[in-house]
Amino acid sequence: MIRQKRMTIIAVACGIACAACVAAFMISVQGQADAARAEALARYGGEQVEVCVATRDIAMGERVDLSAVETKLWVADLLPEGALQSSGDVVGKTATSSILKGEVVSAKRFESARDSLDVPAGKEAVSVPAKAVQAVGGAIRPGMSVDVYSSGDTTTSAIARSVLVLATSVGDGGSLVPAESGWVTLAVAPDKVQEIIAASNKTSLYFVLPGAEEKQEKQEASASSASSAASSSSKTASSASSASASATSSSTSASSSASSKKEGK
Repeated sequence: MIRQKRMTIIAVACGIACAACVAAFMISVQGQADAARAEALARYGGEQVEVCVATRDIAMGERVDLSAVETKLWVADLLPEGALQSSGDVVGKTATSSILKGEVVSAKRFESARDSLDVPAGKEAVSVPAKAVQAVGGAIRPGMSVDVYSSGDTTTSAIARSVLVLATSVGDGGSLVPAESGWVTLAVAPDKVQEIIAASNKTSLYFVLPGAEEKQEKQEASASSASSAASSSSKTASSASSASASATSSSTSASSSASSKKEGK
């Protein structure tokens, strides 16, 4: 009987000791978390907020499920614009651009391409595959002008010059998404769309950034061409005006001659 009581007391004491250890561990973990938060605030400034972060790569066109995202604390000042804070804002939506593992999920990853692209008048938007090595190591950005080359097994040729880049699959990390899911959207003349699509299916397309001098030369050549066209148009208009004046003069002379003949009679 005494032995049983002793065992009970020992068990209770062990239980209390375990509870104390768990409590001490939780306090320690909380202390570490608070210390990490304080360090982050001291280093970066600002408050931390919970946001959605991708737990794996999410491909363009994929419908996001609950396993693809999680919520994490993030320094508010370091968040991308439109960062989503709840998994409910993400789950069930279809990604319109690729999302990388570890990336803070933002609303722009679900924007409609029609709403986000500003296609210049007289141009059409076309997207083609592009790995980082084909797009200057992923340095291509919207708003840049590039030369497009088609490269096959034995030949390489330029198929378009000074093409405006409308969008790319570059993530917030600054590089094109891996493997075959990378892409570049270009603004091209309507008569070039078919050629570029055919080239992208049969060959590899490379996007080349011209140097500053070459870019300036192209701009000057373009301005010179526009000036020549305007001058030619002006000369044509001048010639037409001269021809009209000549015809009017001839008509006046003929009318005067006919009037003189009548008076002579």
